[in-house]
Amino acid sequence: MADDLGDEWWENQPTGADSSPEASDGEGGGDTEVMQQETVPVPVPSEETKQPKECFLIQSKERKENTTKTRKRKKKKITDVLAKSEPKPGLPEDLQKLMKDYYSSRRSVIELEELNLPDSCFLKANDLTHSLSSYLKEICPKWVKLRKNHSEKKSVLMLIVCSSATRALELIRSMTAFRGDSKVIKLFAKHIKVQEQVKLLEKRVVHLGVGTPGRIKELVKQGGFNLNPLKFLVFDWNWRDQKLRRMMDIPEIRKEVFELLEMGVLSLCKSESLKLGLF
Repeated sequence: MADDLGDEWWENQPTGADSSPEASDGEGGGDTEVMQQETVPVPVPSEETKQPKECFLIQSKERKENTTKTRKRKKKKITDVLAKSEPKPGLPEDLQKLMKDYYSSRRSVIELEELNLPDSCFLKANDLTHSLSSYLKEICPKWVKLRKNHSEKKSVLMLIVCSSATRALELIRSMTAFRGDSKVIKLFAKHIKVQEQVKLLEKRVVHLGVGTPGRIKELVKQGGFNLNPLKFLVFDWNWRDQKLRRMMDIPEIRKEVFELLEMGVLSLCKSESLKLGLF
């Protein structure tokens, strides 16, 4: 009987940590705390571990910027090329080549051949030893007699084409020894209207004209300037501006020069009534 009661009592007792108050407050509870402390949580990536990734991205951007800068440095500018190159005088072949390059995508092979000018239409080119006056005296030794026989208005005997109004004024001042008492007209757009220039050409006989291709072309279009009496057409070929560009190195000027040539200059050259010079 005692054994049966003992068994029932033992089976009804709770097991584990809840078996007695002492178990929760005694050594059993201490063991549970120790086990909880020994449980190590999974490490979470801290901000420090992410920094190498951010540094890597920054380095890649810097490398891209450096490669871009390197590419920009390799790109050569026209000023760098011209500054290092030795000055070479312009030749008739240079003008012929520029014309072919300009019209190659616009004209057929037959039309390109028609643009070729005979060597006889070219005057002696400046060898970079001449002033403007000395060069003009060399290519036109009979200027005094020639200008005395000129009586047509709205035209000139000699036309000097340059890249800007400022350069045109410099050329006019530098040709004093050659021109003597010849009448000179400024043919550029700065501070001078087209109609004013037309009136001046209609009013009196002019021997020399100095200007830019754009304004000369406009005067021809409006009928205020006649190219037929023209005997000498001189390009300010070798002079360079502050950026070391010659007039034919500037795309806008080059385009206007070729358009001017097509307005009757080429046909006059082929008929040998007009001579071309490269100063």
